[in-house]
Amino acid sequence: MHPIRIAIDVMGGDFAPLNEIQGAILASEKFKEQSIDVEFIFVGKEDDIQHAMKGLSFPHLRYRIQHANDIVTMHDDPTSVLKTKRESSLFMGIDMHARGNAEAFVSAGNTGAVMSTSTVVLGRIKGVSRPTIGTFLPTQHGRPVFLLDVGATIECKPRFLYEYAIMGDVYSRIIYGIQQPKIGLLNIGEEETKGIEPILQTHALLRDSTLNFIGNVEGRDVLAGTADVVICDGFVGNIVLKFAESMLGLLKAKIKGFAALGFWNKLMVMFMLIPLKKILKDFDYQEYGGVPLLGVNGVVIIGHGKSSPLAIQNMLIRAVEVIQGNVNASIKEALAETTE
Repeated sequence: MHPIRIAIDVMGGDFAPLNEIQGAILASEKFKEQSIDVEFIFVGKEDDIQHAMKGLSFPHLRYRIQHANDIVTMHDDPTSVLKTKRESSLFMGIDMHARGNAEAFVSAGNTGAVMSTSTVVLGRIKGVSRPTIGTFLPTQHGRPVFLLDVGATIECKPRFLYEYAIMGDVYSRIIYGIQQPKIGLLNIGEEETKGIEPILQTHALLRDSTLNFIGNVEGRDVLAGTADVVICDGFVGNIVLKFAESMLGLLKAKIKGFAALGFWNKLMVMFMLIPLKKILKDFDYQEYGGVPLLGVNGVVIIGHGKSSPLAIQNMLIRAVEVIQGNVNASIKEALAETTE
């Protein structure tokens, strides 16, 4: 039986390929502890990869290099990859996955390019109208909330949002072990009659479904943990995501500013340093790694462009969890039940 093979776009991130390689090394240590056999396929410029690996220690890293001549930058048009960037690490990695030469694809590169290329090359799971990307945000209850969509589809039809709820429900049950995830529809009010027409129609679909739909939730409910899964279109979701990501920087700046006011303030911050670090850790994107692209016929994890080795490690761990949990099969089954 061959190992779980994960193709990594090692040229995609802002600090590529070093962070991607170091992240794979960290992940290999975790997988070794768990007795999980994983092989990493570093897709990118071979000379750059070999140079980055000089001086690194990787006793448990199982890897091979797939040379790619080209790179998809953050400035490239996402839709142009299929025409002009077929020799890029991004396209080749996704193509390897589509051909069955890898069980997952991971990239911290151009998010739009990963989404569009994955959708075309891998295809959609039967019953999926539009793939979606979701992200995890910290909540008051400790367990993160799964917010989707966060940018895959800017304007969503009710059916799209309904499918996102189904995929979010499946993902939360399998990855987080939540028996009956509470599904909330992001809106401007809790009342069933609030919102624009697509939201009203989505509410009706969710209300009549077998999902554990708790109704509309407002912006204040997201971080409160009122729902386990919050559904919205990509326009709203991306704004919520970027706003939430800014919270860590704001809190750090406020703490630093408070400490700068005087000796006693600095002393108070020092006494609170350990609990503060634990609290702020929940706001750190690195802890969640990347976001899953749900709805495609494959396992694709998309990371932040500035992903650190820790973030890359967690992306790779998440990819293995999705593979082992057979998430796609469960999504297909759940969607099939809605069309019977």
